Amino acid sequence: MTWQVEAAKWLHQENLEATLKQQLLNEENNQALLEDSFYKNLSFGTAGLRGELGFGTNRMNIYTVRKAAQGLALYIKGHGEAARNRGVAIAYDSRHLSAEFGLEVAKVLGFNGIRSFLFDELQSTPLLSYSVRELNTFSGVVITASHNPAEYNGFKVYGEDGGQVTLEAATAITAYAESIKNLFSVEVMEEASLLSEGLLTYLDNDMSNRYLKQLDRILLNGELDKQLTIVYSPLHGAGGKLVSKGLEVAGFTNVTMVNEQAIPDPDFTTVKYPNPEEAQAFDLALEYGHKVKADLLIATDPDADRMGVAVRDAQNNYVFLTGNQIGALLVHALLEDKLKRGILPTNGVVLKTIVTSEFGRAIADSYGVQTQNVLTGFKFISEKVLDFERNAASTFLIGYEESYGYLIGDFVRDKDAVQASVLIASVAARYKANGQTLLEGLHALFEQYGFYLEELESIQLKGKTGMAKIDEIMNYFRTASFESGFVQPIAIIEDYSAGYVFHVKTGIQHSLDLPIANVLKFKLADGTWFAIRPSGTEPKIKFYFGVKADTQAESDERLLAIKTDVMAIVEKVIAGSL
Repeated sequence: MTWQVEAAKWLHQENLEATLKQQLLNEENNQALLEDSFYKNLSFGTAGLRGELGFGTNRMNIYTVRKAAQGLALYIKGHGEAARNRGVAIAYDSRHLSAEFGLEVAKVLGFNGIRSFLFDELQSTPLLSYSVRELNTFSGVVITASHNPAEYNGFKVYGEDGGQVTLEAATAITAYAESIKNLFSVEVMEEASLLSEGLLTYLDNDMSNRYLKQLDRILLNGELDKQLTIVYSPLHGAGGKLVSKGLEVAGFTNVTMVNEQAIPDPDFTTVKYPNPEEAQAFDLALEYGHKVKADLLIATDPDADRMGVAVRDAQNNYVFLTGNQIGALLVHALLEDKLKRGILPTNGVVLKTIVTSEFGRAIADSYGVQTQNVLTGFKFISEKVLDFERNAASTFLIGYEESYGYLIGDFVRDKDAVQASVLIASVAARYKANGQTLLEGLHALFEQYGFYLEELESIQLKGKTGMAKIDEIMNYFRTASFESGFVQPIAIIEDYSAGYVFHVKTGIQHSLDLPIANVLKFKLADGTWFAIRPSGTEPKIKFYFGVKADTQAESDERLLAIKTDVMAIVEKVIAGSL
């Protein structure tokens, strides 16, 4: 079916939801928008849907949400009556239509005889993960687009362990969803009937209180300066209550909330992007920080699974830490704490992704702790945690990724900005008790382990032509010889799509012990590396760079050199001159 036929079908659909109908009528002559809205179905990725809001098969709306929910319902029904009775926990964040989509999911599940446990107000992704485990539901759903811009929303699915669904489950749910040929055929049960038949239960603050009691498990022991001054912003999202309460439970009472960003706002009006990876998201927090002379600024994204920080230096300026640097500080603090308390397990493991810095590995090595790599995406960290739970040969200590996601206590099985906020505050408080800032603590680690430096470059290529261009870039880097063109020769090529590691000098090739993924990683002779992968949630292709040297100046020089070489090639591919 062509996009024109699909668009006409929507335009003439009887009882099409009124807002979507009006939007479609308003854009009836916008051929580019119509094509992008209808040329494909919004794809069900590794854990669910994510896309721009609007009309069409390639957008987030009640019909694509219902379709995904019906796919999940069919998957659950395939696991029998016990799975239906255990049901699904559902949470949603502050985005446009999040609450409405959350109820739509419950309405579809209820029609299929599946119970839902729906939060009665916006809540964080980590609380959803915790709730799946606490309630022993068969599955979970959170309506969120995480840190994406305001025009996005998403539908994210969780398994019974509280982690994002496995690739096997995602594939099965996708197949069930795609078997639905008519989007408008998915049936729902109304809220009143759901409640009267016991198919819908609303969750209140009791679940948050249960979660907060678990935070004792991640607190550091010993002397901490609890007078640490903190400024916190939830960036208009769902983290406000839980992060604030978490800091309070941990004993941090000198916390100032960024009031303008404490209000849930689907338009995120005070920030360009509600992403704690971006310095601009801290603009208001910086103003507050200077007023109260805060030691630490913390921000979390709209669903409170990502956390970023800025720390005050000796000149009273604020320095933003990267996700890799935060991860290194957390790894060091946790391992040192467990060592001093005599509880560092001999089989302990630190988990990180293939595009995350080797800084944390170097720290873990010095404690005799193993580090394991997983594919990009926190679901793969969660799957490892489950493996460790089932097989006592390894003990999970911490998992993290460069994109500001961290998990410490395994009572949650996704990245958790609440846990991360509490722990980074504790680390800063320990340094302060010893007369140091968090920044000085980081530089002490650099002096001990080497100056690790990383950077990410993203190129946005939207629409059908953008996707084609992303494929061109990946294909070029996958097939080019690269005998020259970099400051150092390439020593190792890892192709996660083909599933092999190739040692350039010897010609030796061996298999990668990881699932298939569209990722390439190149390691140069001096230890410099870069990786390339299309985003799984946005129309972007991402380029990761990592270097290590004995001094900051050397690291800066190496990073600039590799970035310049790689991005020059990318520009030529995009321009069609290679």
